Amino acid sequence: MAMTQLDPRQARTRYLILLALRWMPSGLLLPVLTLLPLDRGLTLSELGLAAAVQGLVVFVLELPTGGISDALGRRPVLVASGVISLVGIGLIFVADSFALFAVAFAVQGLYKALDSGPLEAWYVDTVQAHDPDADIAAGLSRGGTVAGIAIGGSALLAGGLVALDPLPSVDALAVPVLLAAVLRAVSVLATMSLLVEARQRSGWQATVTAVREVPGVIAGSLRLVRGSRILQCLILVELCWGFGATAYESLTPVRLAEVVEDAERAGAIMGPAAAAAWFVSAGGAALAPRLAERVGITLTAAATRLAQGLFVAAMGLSLGAAGVVMAFLACYVVQGASSPMHMTLVHREVTEAHRATVVSLSSMVFQPAAAVGLVALTAVGESASLAAAMLVGGLIVAAATPLYVPAYRAERRREPAGDPEGPPAGSIA
Repeated sequence: MAMTQLDPRQARTRYLILLALRWMPSGLLLPVLTLLPLDRGLTLSELGLAAAVQGLVVFVLELPTGGISDALGRRPVLVASGVISLVGIGLIFVADSFALFAVAFAVQGLYKALDSGPLEAWYVDTVQAHDPDADIAAGLSRGGTVAGIAIGGSALLAGGLVALDPLPSVDALAVPVLLAAVLRAVSVLATMSLLVEARQRSGWQATVTAVREVPGVIAGSLRLVRGSRILQCLILVELCWGFGATAYESLTPVRLAEVVEDAERAGAIMGPAAAAAWFVSAGGAALAPRLAERVGITLTAAATRLAQGLFVAAMGLSLGAAGVVMAFLACYVVQGASSPMHMTLVHREVTEAHRATVVSLSSMVFQPAAAVGLVALTAVGESASLAAAMLVGGLIVAAATPLYVPAYRAERRREPAGDPEGPPAGSIA
């Protein structure tokens, strides 16, 4: 079956199924990925070093793997990433030393680098092959909803499995890892069955040819970004977001412990709050298209990004434990709404030939920004206060709002022509 034989509805259904299967193993790992290594003898500093290996691998390989996806095709890259993830999860299940956990995190880093972009790129390619003017924002928003529900639900399931300890021969903390491996295998099989594309490259020679094309694809993608002020600004948004995301992703438990003056009580609150965050993120993604219908995609992306910055800053105010948790959840609501709108703007500016590479570039800049943000904001927290760190993080996120101006101007120029979705992806406004 060729890619163009899938209509937008069929493509969206398959995209959502594959997206749910992709995120469920991640949700299962989320509550235990820190606890399991510590339970098996790693120190906190060793865990930090092992986890840093994953981030380094993702940063180094993000762009090349995006180029491979654009040159070779989405399906083989996604299948390979799933198999690699299965190996990584298996290593996590058996690891009992710093070295093994470091290798496991490195393998998971390779998986994340390969997995970043191809599924979303396939969905957009497929829809636009059928109708270049098709609305992709609604599908991406539904994807955000499905991902949030899959992660939140799986995280809750993982907590239940640890509490019930249903397999006496397996450590309770390892049971969710085992189920994650099973679901990853299902995800690989589903990808092989459901994801079809027009570009059929098979055999060793075709693979070698595609790999040789990767440097050219990457160079072409960088030229595309260099020639588009819109893409440049959207990537800078990722930089600001990556820096500020540390405030609510990493510092919230510490801030909450400071507010309630009890680390154990803060931990008890953060467990359900973290799961709830993904559910409310799903709700935000579901509401985003309705807001976009009223004010436009660009204004929706900009307004929700500004709101996210304000909510992060609010976590630094003296609002009590309830105020911190409410601001934390609000951050995820607007993140769920903003992300699919932001990615819709990115997809507007690229063609199939460079889509996954540009998406990977956008994701790649997030990694060092988050690392710098973690160092900077923890330094502010220690030298000044956590409240100050939250305020700084929120201001950095909010500072990205004016970067949507070029995309907004381009969207306004399209409106008189009666085409709110703009021209086919690949046009440079």
